[in-house]
Amino acid sequence: QVQLVESGGGLVQPGGSLTLSCTVPGFTLDYYAIAWFRQTPGKEREGVSCISCCHGYTYYADSLKGRFTSTRDNAKNTIYLHMNDLKPEDTAVYYCATDLNRSNCQAVIREIYYDHWGQGTQVTVSS
Repeated sequence: QVQLVESGGGLVQPGGSLTLSCTVPGFTLDYYAIAWFRQTPGKEREGVSCISCCHGYTYYADSLKGRFTSTRDNAKNTIYLHMNDLKPEDTAVYYCATDLNRSNCQAVIREIYYDHWGQGTQVTVSS
């Protein structure tokens, strides 16, 4: 079973930066697109970014372009979400996800495209 594991969440002040990591112990993610989502209580899960497997093509939610960047280090079997200039409204549980039949991203980052998820990591932006 493919169980993604997120890490790197925490408390950060507004304007600060944080980098989240996503990996699967014992399973290579080299061939798969990896997406990031976030969710706050009472709201639907929101697509944040997606990075393709092999050429590193990336897609972002329009509202997050310029502040969030997704990268991958296949040698470390890890995908990253670099978040800059964080705002209180970025507070959420962040999830990474993949579909083992998908090496490229869809331009629109939708939850229905992914069927393997991590447990999430909490990001809180507050002074």
